[in-house]
Amino acid sequence: MKNLKFLALFFTATLFLTSCSSDDDNEPINEEEVITTVNVALTGGSTPITLTFRQLDESAAPTIIVSGDFDPNTTYTGSITVLNELENPADNITLEIEEEDDEHQFFYQVGAGLNISNLTYLDFDGNGNPLGLRFSFDTGEASSGNFTITLRHEPNKDASGVSDGQIANAGGETDIEVTFPLVIQ
Repeated sequence: MKNLKFLALFFTATLFLTSCSSDDDNEPINEEEVITTVNVALTGGSTPITLTFRQLDESAAPTIIVSGDFDPNTTYTGSITVLNELENPADNITLEIEEEDDEHQFFYQVGAGLNISNLTYLDFDGNGNPLGLRFSFDTGEASSGNFTITLRHEPNKDASGVSDGQIANAGGETDIEVTFPLVIQ
């Protein structure tokens, strides 16, 4: 009889413990993306321009390529492709960014001396907030300087200035930040 009571208590405790497990146990873990490559295709001037950032080995310096100079007083339209080239074939992270558009936003920062204005988002998430895989800007007179592209994961898109592309109040985690030296001539 004692054994029966012990077994009943054991099964009740087991049932209780397993029924209290977290519902989160069945949710997939969304691991951080590995980003090795950022390609930016820009059109609008006399020749298309490509900006490329590639870092296949974290211990080595990244390769940064700007395929040409920008024309002055011209509107350029850009599109970004983000890849993990450590995979074979390369994993197109752009698709995940599009799928999780409410959790991502690109920010563009124009460095001192670079005559770029009217940076405009051309794509938006399901809530009407900027995403930034597609964008445009206007070049001014001849100049040079840095152009920084930052991808934030889970930014606060409702924070002051964020929908206008201001990164200061965005919060979130930086997935990648790349700086390109640009020349307008």
